[in-house]
Amino acid sequence: MNNECIFCKIIKGEIPSYKVYEDDKVLAFLDISPVNPGHTLLIPKEHYENTLETPVEILQHMTEVVKKIVPGILKAVDADSWNLGVNNGATAGQVVFHTHWHIMPRFANDGHGLWKGKEYEEGKAEKIINKIKANL
Repeated sequence: MNNECIFCKIIKGEIPSYKVYEDDKVLAFLDISPVNPGHTLLIPKEHYENTLETPVEILQHMTEVVKKIVPGILKAVDADSWNLGVNNGATAGQVVFHTHWHIMPRFANDGHGLWKGKEYEEGKAEKIINKIKANL
């Protein structure tokens, strides 16, 4: 536990939350600033700064919990689609540096678009893939 971490304080019960699910390894609770109703955060109970620092066993369990709770979340808010968001690092939008996954129900015309991609410039994909492979 990290005494300065807001999510660790929620786990310890020092800050109230609307718990969706809890077991000995993880806690899921409603986001206090949801992008849509039912927006839930899933966090490990042990403090890890981000997904890369989180042990594989915990990430596997988090995946199992996502599959377990998403149908209930969707049914509760009458949604049929959802996004799983994982921000790792400040540039990627991570604000709380405790591993967490956003489960975000989606609705038609909810105003939240998808990312706009763009094609690689000529020869750029080959350069990128070679660099990636060299760093694995």
